Amino acid sequence: MADMIDIKKQIEYWQTGAMGDIETAEILIVNKKYVHGLFFCHLSIEKILKVLLVQETGELPPKSHNLNYLQELANVQVTEEQRLLMSVLMKYQLEGRYPDYRPDTPSFDIINDYLSRTKELLICLRQKL
Repeated sequence: MADMIDIKKQIEYWQTGAMGDIETAEILIVNKKYVHGLFFCHLSIEKILKVLLVQETGELPPKSHNLNYLQELANVQVTEEQRLLMSVLMKYQLEGRYPDYRPDTPSFDIINDYLSRTKELLICLRQKL
């Protein structure tokens, strides 16, 4: 018989991580570490999607960083604007994992817009818990 996963523990783990990562994103962006901050924006959304996925399936989430894929697996509805934001954030998750990948750093105003929209998306996704 397969081991049962502790759903509550998984949800708590991913949710705590998501909230910590959005705080880290803001700290990094305030301190002009823009690409790293956007990487943590991505992580926060990845982790909240994994909460929703565990909640939906009762299983461990896949080891994927693809936000649109995770959103589809979790059976979560998002707006087209939210889907586009997740696609933008995907560019910045690669930078943290692959040393030769260097995305362009957008302007400060655009970065702040991405941070603000990521926070809004995080709130929206948390309301689906």
